[in-house]
Amino acid sequence: MSTSSDAGRVAALVGLLFGLAGMGSAAVAVTLPAIAADLGLSTGGASWIISLYALMLAVATAVYGRVADLAGIRLPLLVGVGLMTAGALLGALAPSYGLLLAARLLQGTGAAAVPVLGMAIVSARYHGGVRTTALGRVAGTAAAVSALGPLAGGLVEDALGWRAVVALPVLGLLVVPALWRAIPTEGTGARLDVLGAVLVAGTATGLVLLVQSPASGVLVATVGAVLLGLGVPAAAARVRRRPQGFLPLAVVREPVVVRSSLAASAVPAAWFALLIAVPAVLAARGWTPLHIGLALVPSAVTGFLAPRLAGPVLERLGPARSLAVSGLTAAVALVLAAGGATAGSAPLLVSAVMLVTFAFGLGQPALMAAVGGAVAADVRGVALGIATLVFLVGGGVGSAVVGGFGDLFGLNRSLLLLALLPVVASLGLVSTIRAERLAYAR
Repeated sequence: MSTSSDAGRVAALVGLLFGLAGMGSAAVAVTLPAIAADLGLSTGGASWIISLYALMLAVATAVYGRVADLAGIRLPLLVGVGLMTAGALLGALAPSYGLLLAARLLQGTGAAAVPVLGMAIVSARYHGGVRTTALGRVAGTAAAVSALGPLAGGLVEDALGWRAVVALPVLGLLVVPALWRAIPTEGTGARLDVLGAVLVAGTATGLVLLVQSPASGVLVATVGAVLLGLGVPAAAARVRRRPQGFLPLAVVREPVVVRSSLAASAVPAAWFALLIAVPAVLAARGWTPLHIGLALVPSAVTGFLAPRLAGPVLERLGPARSLAVSGLTAAVALVLAAGGATAGSAPLLVSAVMLVTFAFGLGQPALMAAVGGAVAADVRGVALGIATLVFLVGGGVGSAVVGGFGDLFGLNRSLLLLALLPVVASLGLVSTIRAERLAYAR
């Protein structure tokens, strides 16, 4: 059955599952100061709880997409939600910091299945206008649930403690049975380039470890440098040897894909950075997680509205200029947050989160539009997967910058340093914007 009512039901369930996965970062963020106090951690130490989750979310997303090609969507989604649930439960029960980090790695690895496979369910099941409407409903529902993450985190922490907040994504397990019959079971038989995936994962991990190493010691810096130093040339060699592998040569050589992905990655970098910085600053002023969650309700409203605002902006400006607007908005948000961190100003911090929430809501669809329009149909799915990987790796980098430099130079200076990233990334879009204008002129 592919009626609009069925599509609406499936889209709402997928969006709910997507939003619950997003709570793995949004809800936990407001409890970071409480976790740090309970486990005796600094801001840099607590930031690993977000950084590792974001990193695994990025790396595993593209892997799930390839595995679904091989085995269909049902089994990978069940495995992903199972890992997310196990990681959430393990994190809630973790007696030590090390076990909590391991649980967050597991949770992020599982949660990565939800965005890519959730969209794949809708795309495979519906067509034409029904599919477009359903995808929009997925995005809207996911944004609404995710936007409520800080408030949910504050309420649950106030009633049950931070461990219950870490366990919130377990609720996603209840959604799977309702989706079960709608999930396609057959794959295309495509093969997964395991070595290529491992090389990309290792390289991304090395980057995040190296960025966060100033607050984590020589060992972390050494491991990060080795992974990054060996991973880049090894991944490049793998692309040359396997041009149809995990990083297809046709995608890597497309300038629009590369520039757009790098530019868009600056937005989640800003968003994840503020997830760490804003609760840390407000907690230092005596705010509880509940108060922090309530203060971020305006950003939840922005999260509700962002998908509706993004469509008209994207249609008017085009993908490249929309990405530039998104990046520059993120830069302004980081500068505002730096000012708020310096002055201890809650209004500035809340305004910064609202701006970066809008930037996120515009940047993600702009990236999908830019990449989707730049490559051939036969590699479009792969290109979107790689673009999503780069986009989410930005989140790991952003949280790593705040965690790595915040304890050494202050949160305000680390946010100002990170503000350079979206500015530079937006400048890299100049040639793409010119080409886009010429294309529209014709």
